[in-house]
Amino acid sequence: MGIAAGFLMQAISGNMNDTRFLQNFTERIKANGMSPEQIEKLSEILKDDGRVVFFGGAGVSTESGIPDFRSEQGLYKAKQEYGYSPEEILSHSFFMRNEEIFFDYYKKNLIYNNAKPNKAHLGLAKLEENGKLSAVITQNIDGLHQLAGSKNVYELHGSILRNSCMQCDAKYDLAYIMDDDHCTGTVPKCEKCGSTVKPDVVLFEEALDDYQITNGIREISAADTLIVGGTSLVVYPAAGLISYFKGKNLILINRDKTPYDSRANLVIHEKIGKVFEEII
Repeated sequence: MGIAAGFLMQAISGNMNDTRFLQNFTERIKANGMSPEQIEKLSEILKDDGRVVFFGGAGVSTESGIPDFRSEQGLYKAKQEYGYSPEEILSHSFFMRNEEIFFDYYKKNLIYNNAKPNKAHLGLAKLEENGKLSAVITQNIDGLHQLAGSKNVYELHGSILRNSCMQCDAKYDLAYIMDDDHCTGTVPKCEKCGSTVKPDVVLFEEALDDYQITNGIREISAADTLIVGGTSLVVYPAAGLISYFKGKNLILINRDKTPYDSRANLVIHEKIGKVFEEII
């Protein structure tokens, strides 16, 4: 348990008389780029009985070693190797006319079988287990929230773990499409009808899944506190969901500034894993 976790527990119990504890806490938080006042405010919000929802983006998964393909490095790498930007390759129209290139890029750049949940994933799962978190709404497709133990997860952009035949809708797991024995070149084929098996991820030019977006909006609309982490809030339409929040506390945790910083009750410019290391 981190120092801030002890701070949170003492804040809840109302016992804040240990001067040495507070001094050590202050030194630890300053070293991490977070002020004691920020953590104190976060602890006050989390001890409330209100409904808390988390909305996260790529920054949550980068701390598990999964790079953001939209980053400057990701853009350069795609252009150098394929002659196209990631947004072009991961578009519906490109997929329909260049399956071979699409799957080569997809398997090399979006699949990280060895990635493990980090402190943010584990912290969110713990909050849900303790009855403090109602839902996780994620833009990520890696399934790490569920691997960490989160139960109520809405995946706005789908999941690499689910795959469907484009012809007969037969379902396949990730291992199937990664197995060369089931592929023609890089393209996975259905063992039932021979058609292409497409990942259940939302490509550029495709609409978000109605079930995921509807429930995501419902959760955000009903939240008293919305924690937004690891996202720049510039990727639409997913980023537009924040406009449905009408609750009391908007908390933004992101390494860089976002367009919504001025609207938030609390802004912490830090890696989200570091923040959760302190409060859980």
